[in-house]
Amino acid sequence: MNKNKRVPTSAELNILNVLWRIQPATVRTLHEHISESQKIGYTTVLKMLQIMHEKGLVTRDESTRAHVYSAAYSVEHTQSSLLSDIVNKAFGGSRFDLVMRALGDEKASTKEINEIRTLLDSLEKNNK
Repeated sequence: MNKNKRVPTSAELNILNVLWRIQPATVRTLHEHISESQKIGYTTVLKMLQIMHEKGLVTRDESTRAHVYSAAYSVEHTQSSLLSDIVNKAFGGSRFDLVMRALGDEKASTKEINEIRTLLDSLEKNNK
């Protein structure tokens, strides 16, 4: 399967964010949770889950009448896939340009800068 097919759309990501919190879950349970923050039909959630299953984004347990869904990949794996997709599509593969845009658009707090500095020091130490 094409790696990019596993990069969820915004709507799929909304479902995954709920699923990561409450999984495993039936369509009804997911619909109830998603409906708390946005208007969406039960059949829309069902259809999206079917598509996500075909794409390999979710797994489906069909052993009971109500199918039970779980995310096929962790939050971290999905974030890495999304980030890789963005870096390649929007920044020509340059992580540097991504970081510069992320840090340049809004002022980072002193705490955030210190945490970034600690991370960079750790990455530099591991590269030696």
